[in-house]
Amino acid sequence: MAHIKTYKRQSGAAVHGVVWRASGAREGKWQRESFDDLAAAKRFRDLVNGHGQQWPPGWVKGEGFVEPDESECPAEEMFPAYAHRYVELLTDISEHTSTNYRRFIENHMIPWFRYLAVSDRSNKITRDHVSQWINDLKHGRPGPHHEPGTVRRAYAPKTIANLHGLLFSVLQAAVTADPPLRDSNPCAQTRLPKRDEAEDEEVFLEPEEYALLRAHLKPDAVDLVDALIGTGLRWGEVTALQPRDFTFTGKRSTLRVQRAWKRRAEGGTYLSAPKTKKPRRTLVLTPDQVELFKRVCLGKHPQDLIFTAPGGGSWHSGFFFAQRWKPALDAANAAGLTKRPRVHDLRHTHASWLIAGKVPLPVIQGRLGHESITTTVDRYGHLLDSADDEVVAAVEWAMRPVEASPTVEDLTSVA
Repeated sequence: MAHIKTYKRQSGAAVHGVVWRASGAREGKWQRESFDDLAAAKRFRDLVNGHGQQWPPGWVKGEGFVEPDESECPAEEMFPAYAHRYVELLTDISEHTSTNYRRFIENHMIPWFRYLAVSDRSNKITRDHVSQWINDLKHGRPGPHHEPGTVRRAYAPKTIANLHGLLFSVLQAAVTADPPLRDSNPCAQTRLPKRDEAEDEEVFLEPEEYALLRAHLKPDAVDLVDALIGTGLRWGEVTALQPRDFTFTGKRSTLRVQRAWKRRAEGGTYLSAPKTKKPRRTLVLTPDQVELFKRVCLGKHPQDLIFTAPGGGSWHSGFFFAQRWKPALDAANAAGLTKRPRVHDLRHTHASWLIAGKVPLPVIQGRLGHESITTTVDRYGHLLDSADDEVVAAVEWAMRPVEASPTVEDLTSVA
């Protein structure tokens, strides 16, 4: 492991040397870099240890990180320029998502890959670079090109997987370019931290548990929460509902989901139609739901929001959580509720109630607006054990021993 040795020059000034054996091998050649500043020496020591007892990529002995000669690698093939250009050319994402991607690249990738190329150059991004990046994200370590003293927090496996997915896409674009810039994608060869089974675990409420939570909601939140759990709609869908979305005539009263709240790149939200057809769906309503929605639609214009915040206008999720959801949850926990559901868990609970009622998964997929049945099965398939009794009965019936038919001798003996 790299370590620091401090000694004094003849002038009395302290010099901090970082020393290590190349690759950490017992027979490896001793390496050394000197610093006047102890903090800089500690930072460099950590970089060497983090890169497997190797010189950090882009570091020149005695000079520090030096930007490579552009004649060796065109600027457009360097990671920062290529990654940003990749995002700019995406045609199937919203402005808000594009802004987030650029922010992720700046904050969570460039500090590691600033002087590395996406192409098969001598300074190309390798599997080791990606692995070190993943480990740094996992343990909250800054990258080689962060400002000294930068403090990072450790990221959860899910966050790392999301960032890795973006990096994978950037480097895959270099693989599939015409002509290709590199032969393979180093992200395809790296393993990600395993997610904690409890991470983002869904919470399913029993009807009695929901009744306890509902009893502690402020009156102006009850109808909204009833609508969330009764329809399984997402927060951004329920709070976007308008009177024109309902049909109260005919054999079945229905609700048509045809818009949701989206985020603007510069901040704020706006109403927009879903990107694909699946979220645009029609839900049948129960008599109780018809009564609820008729009541909240009463006196409103066709394009008014039916659920509004106390001061008017749309509900803000942060305000609703802090001022309505959390106080009700705290009170319900004090009264005996043992679970801490999120608002989104009302959607999961709705699905669990449908499954308990033997509603087929394809029907649940359509009601929830999932793009694929795989999403429905992966998320709620484990709840199908509510059909265990039926499964056991069917297997017992099929496996029941068949009684042998009586033989002629048996019949003769009886006679």
